[in-house]
Amino acid sequence: MVFMSTLRLMKAGWILLREGITRLVDPAMLPPSGRALIKILRIFEKRAVKRRDGAERLILALNRLGPTYIKIGQFLATRPDIVGKDIAQSLAQLQDRLPAFGMKLAKVEIEQTFGKPCEELFETISEPIAAASIAQVHKATLRDADGELKSVAVKVLRPNIRRRFKNDLDAFMLGAKLAEWLIPSMRRMRPVAAIETHARSAELELDLRLEAAALSELNENMQDDAGYRTPSVSWEFISPNVLVTEWIDATKMSDIEALKAAGHDLEKLAQKVISSFLTQAVRDGFFHADLHQGNLFVEADGTIVAIDGGIMGRINEEESRFLAEILWGFINRDYKRIAEVHFEAGYVPARHKVDDFSQALRGIGEPIHGAVAEDISMARLLQQLLDMTELFDMPLQPQLIFLQRTMVVAEGVARSLNPSFNMWQAAEPVLRDWVAGHIGPAAHLRRAAKGISSLGKLLGDLPELAERAEVLSKEISEARVVGVKLDKSSLAVMGQGQMAGSKATTYGLWAVALAIALLAAALWWG
Repeated sequence: MVFMSTLRLMKAGWILLREGITRLVDPAMLPPSGRALIKILRIFEKRAVKRRDGAERLILALNRLGPTYIKIGQFLATRPDIVGKDIAQSLAQLQDRLPAFGMKLAKVEIEQTFGKPCEELFETISEPIAAASIAQVHKATLRDADGELKSVAVKVLRPNIRRRFKNDLDAFMLGAKLAEWLIPSMRRMRPVAAIETHARSAELELDLRLEAAALSELNENMQDDAGYRTPSVSWEFISPNVLVTEWIDATKMSDIEALKAAGHDLEKLAQKVISSFLTQAVRDGFFHADLHQGNLFVEADGTIVAIDGGIMGRINEEESRFLAEILWGFINRDYKRIAEVHFEAGYVPARHKVDDFSQALRGIGEPIHGAVAEDISMARLLQQLLDMTELFDMPLQPQLIFLQRTMVVAEGVARSLNPSFNMWQAAEPVLRDWVAGHIGPAAHLRRAAKGISSLGKLLGDLPELAERAEVLSKEISEARVVGVKLDKSSLAVMGQGQMAGSKATTYGLWAVALAIALLAAALWWG
């Protein structure tokens, strides 16, 4: 496996090099050694490279490398501030305009999954109308329980996609392990843990039953938030490889001119993209983590519909609080509190000083205030925070990197709608509501009520706890007098466990028996 992963990494590097990936790097921004390396690497480029623009070369390379690399291109499509506006617009075609794998293979998969011909399952079904990195989509019609015709989207996984993803992730994991081994400073960045996080995400994305559940959960969480929803799921038509959902008849968020022609308020849409993402992350701890423009539609009334629930992020309550307090601290210039939150979470080693970390945060946050919106970038802020992790010996948190990446993508989508969009102004109302509910007087009352409830439950359980304690006391007293007995049946059970069970389970059983014996001996000699 290591040999094959090594070959895949070498192949990926060679393809990127041949397609002129170095042309996307400005040599003037590199040190002399870097400029010399770029000059040498360009010897291996194809002759046609000079006749193509940078975006076309990158798209060719990513398409050749496959779905995992296409995901990288989808991310870059949302970041014109990183790759430039023209390249970002060209990369947008990676979001839903990839080559389809055809109708014949799709029909075979659908019919094998549901055990019926497509003509019996659907009234009509179209040729593939959109194809992304892991699946393609068909438009179909079927009759609901009332006999009414309704339009649906039929999503079918690409053939052999699981194997291809696994191969790529194995190669990435090898690269991460080599990086940690060869470059000690990379260990703090935890590349292996980052790849493991993304591997788990890919594993979930490649089971369409889990996507259906995620869409349902997200819709339920956001049902009281006007202007945002997900497609409804046809639960009788779900499987690991096929998913049928409501057909969304709306304008793609990537089609800016169509949105303008339909009379949509682009500034309001940008605000909704950010506020809905932060609501999901901060309030619910469960968020749509694949927010490129190809997955967002706008209905006639301005409602945003988020499709493709394959990649979702989930963080716990403490991580949600960390995110909210960090952003709120930057908005209010409370750098001391931001520093304290980092120390409370254990992200900064205790040997450092809160005041020193607060000073460093001030150097990042102050330039934000007073700057024009075009110069305020969440991506730049996060990059500076990343740079600071080395100065203060902070190991990266893979689950938070996943969250930060999504935040950067969401900001990129908002900026595509409104280049003057101010991330901080959009975040302020959501964070203010969170602070009122978790830090203000209402939060103290809720915690007090929770404490009273817990105390009441404890008082109610006291009789049962007292009874259990009495039984345990009697058993220990008996053990002290007569010792601990292991009858034949107990020994037989342990023997069966040793033969049939795993070694870990068997050792665990004997460890428990030994612990009881030692406890009895201690009581006897005490």
